Amino acid sequence: MFNRRTLLAGAAAAAVAPLASRAFAGPQSQQLDALYETFFHEGLRLAPEGATELGLDKGADADLAAKLGDVSTAGIEAQKAASKSRLARLRAFDRKALTGLDAVNYDTVVQVEEDNLAILSFDFGGQDAFSPSPYVLSPLTGAYQRVPVFLDAKHRVEDKAGAEAYLARLDAFATAIDQNTDRFRHDVGAGVVPPDFLLDTTLRQMQALITAPEASDLVKSLDRRAKAKGLGDGYGASAAKLYADKIAPALQRQIEAVKGARTHATHEAGVSRRFKAGAGFYAANLAGTTTTRLKPEEIHKIGLERAKAINARLEPLLQQQGLTKGTVGERIASLYNDKSQYYPNTDPGRAELIADLQKKLDEVRARLPQVFSHIPNYRIEVRRVPAAIDAGAPLAYSESPPPDGSRPGYVYFNLHDTAEWPRWNLPSTLYHEALPGHQFQGGFAFEAKGLPRLRQNLYFAGYSEGWALYAEQLADELGMYEHDPIGRIGWLKEQLFRAGRLVVDTGMHHLGWSREKAIETLMALDGDAVGSTTREVDRYVAVPGQACSYMLGFIEWNRLRDKARAALGPRFDIKAFHDAGLNAGTMPLTVLDRAIDDYIGSAKARA
Repeated sequence: MFNRRTLLAGAAAAAVAPLASRAFAGPQSQQLDALYETFFHEGLRLAPEGATELGLDKGADADLAAKLGDVSTAGIEAQKAASKSRLARLRAFDRKALTGLDAVNYDTVVQVEEDNLAILSFDFGGQDAFSPSPYVLSPLTGAYQRVPVFLDAKHRVEDKAGAEAYLARLDAFATAIDQNTDRFRHDVGAGVVPPDFLLDTTLRQMQALITAPEASDLVKSLDRRAKAKGLGDGYGASAAKLYADKIAPALQRQIEAVKGARTHATHEAGVSRRFKAGAGFYAANLAGTTTTRLKPEEIHKIGLERAKAINARLEPLLQQQGLTKGTVGERIASLYNDKSQYYPNTDPGRAELIADLQKKLDEVRARLPQVFSHIPNYRIEVRRVPAAIDAGAPLAYSESPPPDGSRPGYVYFNLHDTAEWPRWNLPSTLYHEALPGHQFQGGFAFEAKGLPRLRQNLYFAGYSEGWALYAEQLADELGMYEHDPIGRIGWLKEQLFRAGRLVVDTGMHHLGWSREKAIETLMALDGDAVGSTTREVDRYVAVPGQACSYMLGFIEWNRLRDKARAALGPRFDIKAFHDAGLNAGTMPLTVLDRAIDDYIGSAKARA
């Protein structure tokens, strides 16, 4: 969740004035901004965890620090009612009278609520992963896998109030588990049963949470932090009792429900063949996560065509490395066998890897003024994932700086085993997560002024992940691979992987492919190992459609750049284009299209 910069100083602001400026705002602007603020507070009440993540569970909203979201049937109905109410209040305004940023804000919020209602109308599944899922319980969905991480990483225990709130949330966690179990049984009764392989993984994860109370991470987290604040050992004992009396029994009830469903689960991967409403759900989730209106067959074709084009680019690069035999995927796979491409799996080797990446990051930052009129003014550091947690952590991720600027932004690389990171695969990940990717976009958040808080805290995978892939391309255009041809292979290999997502996601959920066919197809495309590819495919099974947002967003950013260049000819300015795309905050790709049209129109008018 990021703030978004709305207006740049000087010439950059003038370049996108019709979109970002409020100098000529209509009479509805202040009323709409007030309404968005109301929506924002309503959302915090429905999702108290969000208030904690944003540091807003204090003052008048201090009660939220002790609550979790309601995931019962009643809670889901409350979400539906909230979306319907918001749409009704928005439609009382005259959309035709809105221009510039007001129009972007309005269109964005309307699309969020429409897409949310489209998913909620199916009356099954869960929404607590990074995207809605047809399955309320899966390896990626369910309070069982979400709440423990949230309590340990996000819930603050600075004093007695924080410790008491943690205990209240432990109690609420037991309730949420039972609510999920009730909804899971409801869905199974309606024929919405996850495939057998997802249930197997779900059961393993659930069973790992069953332990002696004093050994539970839920208990140890509070006990450790309460003692560190001088609050004694009473809170740990209270947490252990809650675990034994409420959480463990609720988990056991959930495990039994999942085991019961497992006895008649099938192996079919795609939702269109698993249950009656599967095709409709897939179409709705594709629209909501990609924020495009492309049909599955169109997306599948785009993936195949994009993979073919990337293969054509990779062919001469692989030949230059002496790799002339086999498919592109087979030759990429062979790159993993070159031991010279790995850092030593030692602490000095890890330190060298981090230092090399920091050097690359500083180098790309120095080149960014070639294509951007503004560079976020904060330090970004490359770090290794702490050794204590690296066994189960993602391979790479970024963490933006806090609003008070008290620390830098961080980009983490999981170096549990450096054999997972060939040198040629590191740069594109760095540019994706850091500069000019997620951290760059997040930097606009860090320095944002003027956007309603509701807009500041929305996320659209098509826009944000599309930008991060576009940022990888910008790094190449800025010459970062000029003396690193194998690094360019690594970048294009990642592009091939994202194209493969379009193929296998639609292959399973629209064309009826098996899980095995999807794994085989993706491995053949990009040369990755069977283990990592299987985990990827299982993610697409659990969360249909979301994986398509990356490449589709990338394609749209490039399409809009080409559109602006063609319309403006010699007047096209890459810096102004980037300003227009970033200044008004993250938005659906359909809204971004209209925003760029506004930029093109204003640029023509000034000519």
